[in-house]
Amino acid sequence: MTRSLQAVAYRRPSVLESVAGGQRLGLETSEGSTPHGAVDHPRFFAGFLTSPQQASVGLLAVADVAAARYYQPQLRASLDPVVTGNGDRLRFESFSGCGGVYARLDVLETGLDGGEVGHGTTNVDVNNPLREALSRIGAEDPLHLRVGPEELAVTTLDGPVVEKKVPLPDRWLRGFAEAQVIAAGFDLRAELDAGDAVRFLRSLPRGGRSGAAGPRWVVPSGRTLRPTTRAVPGAVCLPGPERLVALQRVLRHATALRVYGPAVASGAAATASAWEVLLPGMRLTLTLSPHAARGFSGEGGVLDALATDEAAADAELISVLLAWEPRIDIADLAADSGLTAERVRSALVRLGTSGRVGYDTAEAAYFHRELPYDAERVERHNPRLRSARSLVAAGAVALDGAIGTVTAEDGHVHRVRDEAGVLTCSCLWWAKYRGGRGPCKHALAVRMARRGAAATQVTVRFDGGAR
Repeated sequence: MTRSLQAVAYRRPSVLESVAGGQRLGLETSEGSTPHGAVDHPRFFAGFLTSPQQASVGLLAVADVAAARYYQPQLRASLDPVVTGNGDRLRFESFSGCGGVYARLDVLETGLDGGEVGHGTTNVDVNNPLREALSRIGAEDPLHLRVGPEELAVTTLDGPVVEKKVPLPDRWLRGFAEAQVIAAGFDLRAELDAGDAVRFLRSLPRGGRSGAAGPRWVVPSGRTLRPTTRAVPGAVCLPGPERLVALQRVLRHATALRVYGPAVASGAAATASAWEVLLPGMRLTLTLSPHAARGFSGEGGVLDALATDEAAADAELISVLLAWEPRIDIADLAADSGLTAERVRSALVRLGTSGRVGYDTAEAAYFHRELPYDAERVERHNPRLRSARSLVAAGAVALDGAIGTVTAEDGHVHRVRDEAGVLTCSCLWWAKYRGGRGPCKHALAVRMARRGAAATQVTVRFDGGAR
């Protein structure tokens, strides 16, 4: 697994301190992206939290996921959460070290008081002393929140005084991309009120090896969710229920539970799902990968978008039009760019692969953010995409109508067929996953070769007409 060390520097540790009239939570930021370009330590907010105890446990839940590995839990993770200012809200995001759980706390406009919210994205320091202090926040304690450094007049100018070097696996970065693509296919499947939500979530197992019993399913039944042993119409997959343990922190403050997932047919394979707890002025969402033993990085939902030159050009155009919106309007982008709504969606998927947009299931809309990591790595280190490009470059793809023949590196010949727009393949990958984890490298190579042939044909016709 390809991994590197990411240097994350802060001017000082984040801290919770007592001040006149209450307490002050100072969250320190690292280098981040803003409308004005890269900034060493951007400042996104200074004001009060309307529900301080709920916000504190919500932030702790996001930090729990950032520090956890639900599969092979003996291996610890230490990834700092990401914070985005979207003008009317703050979003705190994290990914588990095993790459199978995505967490996001949205502190909405009604959860903030007395300060303007800036625009941009960066890492935020959540250290162990801060975690302990946040766990002691009382229900009546006024809490002032500062996201970003103090004013320059009271901040040391000697440069960063806290630096962390954290492992940054490529599969973790790819997981951010895949999670938003998968979530874009979700719909609201169930909603439970506070009492039923608490009873259901507290009934779930907490210990044991995550996913050891295989995927589970739940189906709406009256005011609650009833477990079922298999996929039935209307059911939602709950793969590795132990991975929802971070929601336990916020249960006593929950006002409702919403569950999102794709439509499923009887006997369907395991799918991802999203579990959203509503809190006063905020939402905490955990998105689970289809299998606890594998993260989002191998799901393959972004491969078609990465393989098209058209989507790359469209994404470059759309990226110029983004303005840190909390809710991206596809119709407005289509009108501003001159692209169709479908091409805008493909461009957003492409931008999502580099962390430049996320997806909010509650609002069924993308939002703009810029992950503080190397965007090129997601595409550069995707093994199926690299292999497909190598096959095309080696001339290993032969096209014949609805059939493409690919001679793999080991000399085996694979037939790729177009069945109503879906490319099937004779390889073992297709036989095992049947498209459930995206296209195989052979299907990707055929798709690339087709686009290349179409582009060449258009060029020849144009040149011929010109003569």
